[in-house]
Amino acid sequence: MEELEWMANAKSLPEPHRYAVCAYEDMPIKEFYEGVFEDVFIFYHPFIKPRTLDYERFMPDTYPARMEILKHCEAVTWEQVLALTGIPDAAQLDIGLRSLIYGLKREFANDKTAKIIANICEQEKIVCPTEGLFPEIIMAGLLESIKNLGHDWIWCGDEFCTERKLEYTADLIKDLDLLHRERRNLFTHDQSILITTHWDSHFSMLCSDKATLKKIVEECQLEGFYCNEKTEIYWSLSN
Repeated sequence: MEELEWMANAKSLPEPHRYAVCAYEDMPIKEFYEGVFEDVFIFYHPFIKPRTLDYERFMPDTYPARMEILKHCEAVTWEQVLALTGIPDAAQLDIGLRSLIYGLKREFANDKTAKIIANICEQEKIVCPTEGLFPEIIMAGLLESIKNLGHDWIWCGDEFCTERKLEYTADLIKDLDLLHRERRNLFTHDQSILITTHWDSHFSMLCSDKATLKKIVEECQLEGFYCNEKTEIYWSLSN
């Protein structure tokens, strides 16, 4: 009886605004955003090559701040890592990165690829991209591109966007540390552009109309691909 009473009084969150959150894992991404955004571009989080920072700084207790990374490191593309490792394609690299963080069920993981990634990172002194966080080394350029489209203000929300704060876009560009780890959704005030990241993935998504996406992707030289009608969050497994 007590359990039934608890269930009757339990609070449940309303459906989120789809212009403000990451797509669900169990459905195609474009289906989730249907009627909200025309297209979606998945962009990979780059690996990081420290230039004037010690490689050993990149540990949980001493991990550099976002602005430090922007100033003292350079991006290493997935294409470059594929060339260094011999991993055949981005899908296998994604699976390897997910396997490194134990983000896949045992039957889908690839420990061999994960070990190859770990070894080349140690050998070349490069750092794996972090999962579920915006990639600091390219975010300033991405935000600058959005600002140049006339978006002086941008909403920053938590994972489910139950908490959000309006920020001046130029302030974020000057201080990326404002994009702390709780902020996983950025959307323009007119709801025409969304940048969102999935908590267990090494990529983010840029959502808007086709012309806007093309302009931003080309201007920022984002590495990734446009979603098709079947692309899901775990796209690498279906590949």
